[in-house]
Amino acid sequence: MAVPGSFRRQPVNRGLVSHCTHHHIVVFLLTFFSYSLLHASRKTFSNVKVSISSQWTPSCRNSTAPELQPYELWNSSHLFPNAEEATLFLGTLDTIFLFSYAVGLFVSGIVGDRLNLRWVLSFGMCSSALVVFSFGTLTEWLHFYYKWFYCCLWVVNGLLQSTGWPCVVAVMGNWFGKAGRGFVFGLWSACASVGNILGAFLASCVLKYGYEYAFLVTASVQFAGGVIVFFGLLTSPKEVGLPELGADEDEGSVEEDANRPLMDNDDVDDEDRNYSIQATDNDNQPKAIGFFQACCLPGVVLYSLAYACLKLVNYSFFFWLPFYLSNNFGWKEAEADQLSIWYDVGGIIGGTIQGLISDVLQKRAPVLAVSLLFAVGSLFGYSRSPNSKPINAVIMAITGFFIGGPSNMISSAISADLGRQDLVKGSSEALATVTGIVDGTGSIGAAVGQYLVSLIQENLGWMWVFYFFILM
Repeated sequence: MAVPGSFRRQPVNRGLVSHCTHHHIVVFLLTFFSYSLLHASRKTFSNVKVSISSQWTPSCRNSTAPELQPYELWNSSHLFPNAEEATLFLGTLDTIFLFSYAVGLFVSGIVGDRLNLRWVLSFGMCSSALVVFSFGTLTEWLHFYYKWFYCCLWVVNGLLQSTGWPCVVAVMGNWFGKAGRGFVFGLWSACASVGNILGAFLASCVLKYGYEYAFLVTASVQFAGGVIVFFGLLTSPKEVGLPELGADEDEGSVEEDANRPLMDNDDVDDEDRNYSIQATDNDNQPKAIGFFQACCLPGVVLYSLAYACLKLVNYSFFFWLPFYLSNNFGWKEAEADQLSIWYDVGGIIGGTIQGLISDVLQKRAPVLAVSLLFAVGSLFGYSRSPNSKPINAVIMAITGFFIGGPSNMISSAISADLGRQDLVKGSSEALATVTGIVDGTGSIGAAVGQYLVSLIQENLGWMWVFYFFILM
């Protein structure tokens, strides 16, 4: 995505540094870790799939189980006759979560543009933590195993978790302008990968005590994070008396302030008369862009469709990578959880470097295209990885670099670009709606993909799953 010509490298970079305050740092960290905690709780489910499958299909351990539990209690958790059906149900839960998450994103973006972003985000974090606790911990403590109950909880969890991404991107968009956005958002979008790493680490540490404790730990940390966000997050610079980015950020307001004597005052006045909606009465009552208006903005539909294909692959790694490593190579579940971290490490590095390159080139799309071409080769190479943990980790990190990097850019920097383009000047409340559309469409693609992955794996094997990823 091309960056307007007014985005000149040196003055903009100087402006970015000069306008960065401690409030910017606090907002960066709070939004970063709030979404990291949301992702950590999601990652817990994928990290304990093997343990859950074993719990729900106990017949494979019948030789030892009667000595450990009463027969009635043993039989009560017998949800499935074999591991294959349990795996298919786990894939169904992933699909249910992503579909409800996708629907929630479209709604949460609209709600976030009309209500206080801090309230929406903290409510989503705390209530989602309670649902995760009920799903993984409370049901196990009470020995309550019921398929429809699990499905209903995961629908609710998807709706609640959808409040996170549109809100944090909108808050970041309010605080950080186009100056260096590719690098800033590329670094910041590592929050999802950091959350995956955190979730894998927490799950692997307590998994030996039972998978219910993995859910307990991540849910508790997420709830505490929601409380901190409620009392500490500033959603806009105007809350502390700082000037808003508003409509003039895309016209190089940072550059204007730094080089005012070099510019024609008449031209500046003309621009102020045309684009001063946020500077006067409407500052307290900003207009929120409509859903269909946001869909009609240039680039929104195309990037949303591209993200649907890309998020399918990215989330398939997110949901199934630990299970694949345990199932395909026979590695222990805790070891597979720790090894899967390397995919996220690659995504963190990829998003940051590719965002910086897009700032230098002043274009986003060519960087994405080249990265995805390399992603095809890395997927092909990873599908043929030998049974060696070091080699697998290296190829996994390379794959994460070329898949996670573009995914992070589209969902953060490019979404912010789309929500701050010239056509929405005067409507500062467009970021959450546009972000919800892009990420919601991506989640629909990811939801369909998770069920397809389980079907392809069951009928054709893992190699055909990677062919499917390459096609996407």
